[in-house]
This record gives sequence, structure tokens and C-alpha cells, in this order.
Amino acid sequence: MSVGKNMVRMRFSAGLLSELKKKHWRGWTVLINERNEIRPLQAEPEGASMLELRNIQYDVEENREILKDINLKIEERFVAVTGPNGGGKSTLAKIIAGIVKPTAGRILLDGEDITESSITERAKKGISYAFQQPVRFKGLTVKDLLTMAAGKNTSVQEACGILSEVGLCARDYVNREVNASLSGGELKRIEIAMIIARGTRFSIFDEPEAGIDLWSFNSLINVFEKMYREMGGSILIISHQERILNIADRIILIADGKVQKSGKKEEILPELLATTGGSACDMLLSKNEGGR
Repeated sequence: MSVGKNMVRMRFSAGLLSELKKKHWRGWTVLINERNEIRPLQAEPEGASMLELRNIQYDVEENREILKDINLKIEERFVAVTGPNGGGKSTLAKIIAGIVKPTAGRILLDGEDITESSITERAKKGISYAFQQPVRFKGLTVKDLLTMAAGKNTSVQEACGILSEVGLCARDYVNREVNASLSGGELKRIEIAMIIARGTRFSIFDEPEAGIDLWSFNSLINVFEKMYREMGGSILIISHQERILNIADRIILIADGKVQKSGKKEEILPELLATTGGSACDMLLSKNEGGR
């Protein structure tokens, strides 16, 4: 066997070559040419997790329905949930994460029923939730949070690498205390860094654009685009922003506690953007009501 910069050369029997063409080799995706040369490629990220919501209902006092018989299968890598304020989007995200328990219905992750699982149990299974307003932890440094998220001791070098992923200068942040001196945009990126450190299967972001300036929002878009390209698992983002919707594989419109529209970005986004007066969500809702 000889190893070059981008090439591993070996001699194989025809039978073994046949097996290698069908399977990964020692965790690598490989290409084999006619000279029996194997070129390792970067390992493929894990595919999307499949989340299924069956007949999800959520009521509050006085029998007021917040969510009404939600049925969804989410198996794409990047899903955006949008809709008017008060429509039930954030409640649905909290139900998936285990922060809120549904009044009725079941939740399945890759076929496993997690309806009764606590937020901690769901986190262990690979579900992460990023709040609209990230929490500040007095007395803890950014490196402390990344270590907690990873579930193991994280070296300064590892922490710096993760912070660089979200566009933060590691030297300025790795030992910085997570307190009121951090801006909303900085906190959002640190929270995303924690999710990257954890390596979750299903990451939920609730209106990440809330409370941050335009520069920070542009930086967040870059982070999400990079997560989409390089991370395995699935990402679900609740947002009203066109630039976030434009990254998604699928868009789900929720209003009045119901799924009003769900489909590929190429099908849904043009309708959302075609409105000339009022909100895009109002336009889609009026179309749906007109067809009933």
C-alpha cells in the first residue's frame, strides 16, 4: 500500500473490489478507478433524522386550542416554519424539544416514541433547542458552556475551532464570562456553537433573528448556511425572514394552530413572496380559505 497526499493505492482481488464499490471502507467514502486506486473522500455527514408528529393537540386554560391536530413528518435536512405571530409556531417547537407537553398526540424520533421523554432525555437522544432570548450564565465562561454541551472536557484548541465555526474570534471569547456584556448576536452565536459542540441529530432554532441587529443577522445567515453544508442531522428554524426561508429544503406555514401549507421551498416560497399588499402569510391563508 502507498499513501499520497490525496490517494491511497492498494492491490485488491476482484471480489474485494466488488465489496468496496458497494460499501464504505473503514468509515470513508471511496472511489475506485480502473487501476485499483482508492481515493478517500470526506466522510459523508449523517442523513436527516425523521421526526413524526401525530395528532398533536395543545390546549390552555378555558379550553383554548393553541395547536389543533397537527400531523407532520419532517425528514428533510433543513426545514423552516413560518406564519403569523400567535399561530402556534413556538409552542410546536417547545413540544418537540420537550419543554411543553402536548394535551394529546404522539411524537416519534426515528421511529421511537418520545412523547413522554423529558427535555433532558430528548437532549440525550439528540434534540437541541435554541431560545429566542438565550440565557446568560453568570460565573461561567464560553469554554465552560462548550464543555458542558459536548459532555466531555473540551480543550482550548477544540473550543477555539468551534467558535471559529460561528464567526467568533476565539481569542476574544473562549475565556469570556457569559454575562450582560455580551450582545444578543454574540449570545445567539455562542448558543449555536453549543449545538455544534453537542453534535445533535435535530436542532431547533426559535426566531434566531429576534433582538439582533442587521450585521449580526447577516453573520447568523452565514452560520446557518455553513451548518447546512457541513453538519449532519436536521435543522428546524422558526422564522419570518426570507433569507432563512430561502435556505430551507421545506417550508411549513402554521396559522390558527393548524398546518395551512407544507411543501418544498420551490413551491411555497414564490407564493409567500408574490404578495404586494399585506403579509405574505395573509396572502397564502386567503388562498387556502378561498379553496375551502
